[in-house]
Amino acid sequence: MTDSRRLTIQELNDRVEAIFRKAGLNAVQAGAVARVIVAGERDACKSHGIYRIEGALRTMKAGKVRPDAVPELLVQEASAIVKVNAKGGFANSAFELGLPHVIERARAYGLAALVINDCTHFSALWPEVEALTEHGLAGIVMCPSYSSVAPMGGNKPLLGTNPFAFGWPRRDKPPYVFDFATSVAARGEIELHRRAGKPLPEGWAIDAAGQPTTNPDAALAGAMLPFGGHKGSAIGTMIELLAGIMIGDLTSPEALEALGSTTLVPPHGELILAFSPEKFAAGRPGDPFARAETLFEAIVGQGARLPSQRRFEARAKSEAEDILLTASEFEQLDRLLALGLDAVA
Repeated sequence: MTDSRRLTIQELNDRVEAIFRKAGLNAVQAGAVARVIVAGERDACKSHGIYRIEGALRTMKAGKVRPDAVPELLVQEASAIVKVNAKGGFANSAFELGLPHVIERARAYGLAALVINDCTHFSALWPEVEALTEHGLAGIVMCPSYSSVAPMGGNKPLLGTNPFAFGWPRRDKPPYVFDFATSVAARGEIELHRRAGKPLPEGWAIDAAGQPTTNPDAALAGAMLPFGGHKGSAIGTMIELLAGIMIGDLTSPEALEALGSTTLVPPHGELILAFSPEKFAAGRPGDPFARAETLFEAIVGQGARLPSQRRFEARAKSEAEDILLTASEFEQLDRLLALGLDAVA
């Protein structure tokens, strides 16, 4: 076994893409999936980096995602809504297909929505909002998951972890971005605690009997809890309504029923909202971007950090010094590339 060593971002991207191509994923999906996984590793988001490869492969092997799917663009004329049907494939290539169209519509109308239907989504949402902020747009992105979170006052999984992300563009600086699950922690974080043999913090989960637990195995067999009690529960429900029912796609309970397992990646839809700050602020005094900087400076001036700052710092380090992987991570990548779908149960 070799020691830890570094790969350039492109080298890691090539390895991850090759793994998915070896496993049977077509080129349009393999490239898009690899980019978001490598972005997670680049930004030191280990729960959304190469750790996610095995779950995606398991889902392919179980026949729950179409490896040959090619997303279809359904642009509605004279509408702020852009729709992409992922055709049962991963959401990432569908997002890349719809992105230029939602950007164009947001600039024309001031706001636009990208609806992705019939997709499998496993990655973080900040890549989507950052893709919007790169073009001077603010963005909100959300999607359901599968039932793994008990609603406030409940004792069984019903809601998904239902991630929610927001981004605001900044001139010559990384954007203001937050991305979080509406559960206390992402399910991937509980899995990482389980693999490391570490107990969970109190207040993260309940067991199958509805009792509080710090045991990761008991938590995975029971339910996670919403962040902020009733507030997280309400936001999680909002996401079920907007990014599930409103766009005509699966809610988290329906996704779990269709999937039949919490060990695979869930099928559902995704909702991306894009806003043009210039269009909204037109005719009003002040530059919206300059006014936003005044707010950010006031936050930082109190000694607080803006969200995602650690991630942007990790990104800068990866870009300057490449990505450091441990010996076991290298061994994992080599095994996945050699065995393809045979590497997963």
